[in-house]
Amino acid sequence: MTETVLLVGGGGREHAIARAVDDADDAELYACASNRNPGIDALAAGVERIEETDAEAIVDYAASVGATLAVIGPEAALAAGVADALDDAGVYAFGPRAEAARIETDKTFQREFMAEHAIPGCPAFETFDDPAAAADHLRNADEDLVIKPRGLTGGKGVRVVGDQLTRAEGVDYILDGDYEEFVLEERLVGEEFTIQAFVADGSYRVTPAVQDHKRAYEGDEGPNTGGMGSYSDATFELPFMTEADYAAAVEIIDAVVEALADYKGVLYGQFMLTAEGPKVVEFNARFGDPEAMNTLPALETDFVELLAAARDGEGMPALEFADRATVCKYAVPDGYPTDPTAGARVGIDPESAGEALLFYASVDAREDGVYTTTSRSFAVVGHGETITGAEAVAEDALEQAGETGLRVRHDIGTAELLQRRIDHMDDLRDD
Repeated sequence: MTETVLLVGGGGREHAIARAVDDADDAELYACASNRNPGIDALAAGVERIEETDAEAIVDYAASVGATLAVIGPEAALAAGVADALDDAGVYAFGPRAEAARIETDKTFQREFMAEHAIPGCPAFETFDDPAAAADHLRNADEDLVIKPRGLTGGKGVRVVGDQLTRAEGVDYILDGDYEEFVLEERLVGEEFTIQAFVADGSYRVTPAVQDHKRAYEGDEGPNTGGMGSYSDATFELPFMTEADYAAAVEIIDAVVEALADYKGVLYGQFMLTAEGPKVVEFNARFGDPEAMNTLPALETDFVELLAAARDGEGMPALEFADRATVCKYAVPDGYPTDPTAGARVGIDPESAGEALLFYASVDAREDGVYTTTSRSFAVVGHGETITGAEAVAEDALEQAGETGLRVRHDIGTAELLQRRIDHMDDLRDD
């Protein structure tokens, strides 16, 4: 049976999903998003311009193309109930319904859910529905805290006191910002990593760990972004982790899947590996961006067969991944994320990327070429036997693109960065 798969979303993550569908043995892809992604356009039998949160229009488009499966990329679509609407219309959506998606979309719910169900790895926290009360709590706290607005912030709303800003600046951020409700929680010290799990019918399968790099500039400096790049190893662990560290994180995912009961889709656990083991930074209810670009190209299991098994009540089949490392590097417009400049011509296409994979994100496809917008433009992903080997492949591809009007974090995946991560964890464990 040929499956007709509808993809919701038009970013780099969704381009990676589109490629995974295209690699499947028997599937036809359609896509809808508020933008036109040239990478997705090249793979899909049809593409429609629809806002990702317009559930009614997405359902109508799914019916028009005869969709038998759907994959939802962005979190805003999940919050808007797109999975609910597709499921109710008879199109199985691999993504949680809006209530279950609160594990990402509502940070107060996330922490209270963890506390209620005794999910391990939960940091100490307090919740506030009044900015003044949150500011008072921060002023009087004995330790530095993490400030989290309650809802979705595109990966850019969290602030860490003692790292990104002073306590006084944190108070100002709470009182002078656009948010009304907050979670203030323990600042975790260690190395971050993520594990993405495919979940259906109470069963789940985990993927290799990935380390994302949120900070805008090399050396982990500057403001947070949606993610400047990421790497994974040829094993399920990362160089600064042990097998026991990875297993402890999976135990946390196991507890969440059991507590959520009817969850389906991707459950993304972002962890901080501390001296005491993994603790939870946050959960997301969908593929990570950029982490999907590390994980999906390394997945050797037929992606569409996986979706069909979830729909047909068979749970999650065993997953196989290639024994290779990956390094993803995003090219972003100059000034990103605070004052980005659009309009630079992108000097790379899939054919000129060499051994690397190219994933388009937020770009403007014109008759004379592809141009940058004000968000992340494209990502290149190198593969290799080692992380540093994969990093070299990614850098070779970036040389083809040039950097006029673009900026890249060249340190992601380098031997120097990896050694700093290893040394950091060694120091924490020795203290």
